[in-house]
Amino acid sequence: MSAKLSAKYRFRLPQLGHKLFLTDAGLETILVFHEGVDLPCFASFPLLNSEPGTRRLRDYYAGFAKLAVSQGVGLILEGATWRANPDWGAKLGFDAKALAEINRKSVALMLEVRSAFETAQSPMPISGNIGPRGDGYDPGKLMTAKEAEDYHGTQVAVLADTQADYVSAFTITNTPEAIGIVRAATRAKVPAVISFTLETDGKLPTGQALKDAIAEVDAATESYATYFMINCAHPTHFDRVLDKDAAWVKRIRGIRANASCRSHAELDSASDLDAGNPAELGRQYAELLKHYPHLTVLGGCCGTDFRHVEAISHNCVAAKAA
Repeated sequence: MSAKLSAKYRFRLPQLGHKLFLTDAGLETILVFHEGVDLPCFASFPLLNSEPGTRRLRDYYAGFAKLAVSQGVGLILEGATWRANPDWGAKLGFDAKALAEINRKSVALMLEVRSAFETAQSPMPISGNIGPRGDGYDPGKLMTAKEAEDYHGTQVAVLADTQADYVSAFTITNTPEAIGIVRAATRAKVPAVISFTLETDGKLPTGQALKDAIAEVDAATESYATYFMINCAHPTHFDRVLDKDAAWVKRIRGIRANASCRSHAELDSASDLDAGNPAELGRQYAELLKHYPHLTVLGGCCGTDFRHVEAISHNCVAAKAA
């Protein structure tokens, strides 16, 4: 049996129901600012090439798995391959063969964590993580959708041939890149999730409205994306652009917010870590869930750590039960 056919949840992703699923937090900001790990190019995937690095990642994910089990919620196991694409890999000395192996190692580690912690009450689907070709805050020179499909297609194909249940593209700044990734996933016959990053005005860094970006991607891909997410933005940046009565909002099932209210430009130039207020962020998530009960995937992005995800979990589990 091929790896893709043995992927546990590929044809029935459990987060598409009503159950809450946590994610992890801001992996790279935790490693750099809390643990003092040197991450050239802000890339965590090279840690998978050493036993100490792999152990560090295993311990990191295990903490969130234990939290999910204790709360009776699911957990999305999101691999550490956000930077594991050709341009970033080349800067770090990884050729195509080495990148393919890293992507496979990442999924293998997620399988280990799932085997150790998953329960019937806490399902743990595995996501093959994809990041943007360029910077996560700045769209830079835009690719065409065809260029993006070709560029990201190799990583998507590798992940599709593992036991990853689906692929997720995070911190996507523009629609042509999103369309290309979804088309690559369509070709590889693997479910895909697109997570856009937003500026303080609730728009993509290109200036496009979130509503229009989702509509454009869906129109160009026959709505192949399983769902959309928002990440690397604070709830105060996007809560006002959501409309609980709008059909397009139902396409958004996940939020991975930043801890800080700062803009991307401010975060990019900051030498410190703004961890915000974990308890307040948890309450803001519960308020979002109150208005948008279809949201099922909730976790953290830059600046967040275990405290934030724990607060999100406690507040949202209580909100669901109310």
